[in-house]
Amino acid sequence: MSSIRALDADMWRPSFSSASPLRIVLADDHAIVRQGLKSLVDAQHDMRVVGEATNGAAAVRIVCELAPQVLVMDLSMPLLGGAEVTMRVRAECPTTRVVALTVHEERAYLAQLLRAGASGYVLKRSATDQLLHAIRAVAAGGTFVDAALSATLVQGYLEPRGAGAALRPILSEREREVLVRIARGYSNKEIATELRLSVKTIETYKARFVGKLGIRTRAEIARYASDHRLLGHVSGDEAP
Repeated sequence: MSSIRALDADMWRPSFSSASPLRIVLADDHAIVRQGLKSLVDAQHDMRVVGEATNGAAAVRIVCELAPQVLVMDLSMPLLGGAEVTMRVRAECPTTRVVALTVHEERAYLAQLLRAGASGYVLKRSATDQLLHAIRAVAAGGTFVDAALSATLVQGYLEPRGAGAALRPILSEREREVLVRIARGYSNKEIATELRLSVKTIETYKARFVGKLGIRTRAEIARYASDHRLLGHVSGDEAP
């Protein structure tokens, strides 16, 4: 099954008439979630899903092809994470606004996505009208943060941290566990045995964090782990 499913070609052609529905691209690696979102969006008179993607790289490609007004994406996807997708979309197709749809309520996730250029941040546990409000708000040029997250909290994390501040891609707990063990010199087989996973699964997690961080050799992995104070953390959150 292709990682991209684009819809009727007639829907691809940009049209900015006020009478035209907003063109939406959905990106989520869970088919049942995408189906639910598509049903919700297509039921609105002013919205239409024009394409779907099952991973971050596909999301960037289809957005560049279709130039939708809004990309609604899951924060945690294969190949490219939400922050990386957001930065690439904003750089390569700046007319598309990004709404992150996620289970993550931690301040670090919110701050990173907003700094990467996302215009909306909606929690999956929220009512469906939150997502619809977010889509309409960002398409009109505004921003939208889920009502469950306080404005004071958001503002605090939008404050600049200095010219040297840099975005750090978010790793999943498993990706972090595998990265730390590789940095410590473990083989894929040893990591698989310790984590009770298959070697193939370990290779998949490695490929994911390699794609996010742009590091490949063991020396680069060890240096990254050391620079970001991860060697004392086998599991749990990254050090701040």
